[in-house]
Amino acid sequence: MTDLLAGIGFQPNWLAILQTTFMQHALIGGSMVALAAGLLGYFVITRQNAFAAHALAHIGFPGATGAILIGAPVTLGLAVFCVGGGLLIGLFGKRVAERETATGTILAMATGLGVLFASLAGANASTTTSVLFGNLLAISADQLVVFGLFTAAVVLALALIARPLLFASVDPAVAEARGVPVRALGLAFVVLLALTITMAVQVVGTLLLFALVVTPAATALRLTARPAAVAAIAVAIALASVWLGLVLSAMVNLPPSFFIVSVAVAGWLAVLGLTGRRRDVGQRTDTHHPAVAPVG
Repeated sequence: MTDLLAGIGFQPNWLAILQTTFMQHALIGGSMVALAAGLLGYFVITRQNAFAAHALAHIGFPGATGAILIGAPVTLGLAVFCVGGGLLIGLFGKRVAERETATGTILAMATGLGVLFASLAGANASTTTSVLFGNLLAISADQLVVFGLFTAAVVLALALIARPLLFASVDPAVAEARGVPVRALGLAFVVLLALTITMAVQVVGTLLLFALVVTPAATALRLTARPAAVAAIAVAIALASVWLGLVLSAMVNLPPSFFIVSVAVAGWLAVLGLTGRRRDVGQRTDTHHPAVAPVG
């Protein structure tokens, strides 16, 4: 027990650690992921795509293990399977119920392929752990270039389609009746989500993905319903989670993904508690002071 505590003790040289190259790469890469994830999070929740987002992270697992099998970059394998899986979900699941069924079926097939590829590649435990839980501190300069291209694509695409996508997300039936290309926008959104998840998997892993893609937006939605404000707050929360997570990781010598998730969830719980109490007070006030109808 003493050895365990000694291994995770405070590191007095944490400022020097933050100045190392791998920490700088982690900070830049994590910030780009936080930006993309924060911008897309509102649409993920509004379109009821939380399960699809979670599934896409797992669908990327066979892409990562398949890339290891053939000696290709892991990012490439993740991107191919995430985008491919997202397109299949979008094509087979037009309605929410159909999308859930399609997502579950594709997820099951992808999981089976992941197990097969991992066994054929002889992937060791550390490689599998990196895919499942992320390895932000291992991001290379080449990966930063790819992250930059993915983030730029997400930001530029959202700048072009944000308004019609919002309309199609809030009221798809009316949007379609007015000539908005709802199906095409849905496919475009899934591709953007797949690119973001490809990056996020390498930061927090497939199992902890919600901490960056869903939790910041869910927290922001407790504070405001305005889409632009939700996106801004979600990006700020995601960035704060990444930055604080890296600082705490340098100080305590534990994986940054753990701290990133902890900070994001702690923020959500704090806002949930504050807004919940405020709503309770408002409800009690309405009960004790009911509105009086004007006398005609």
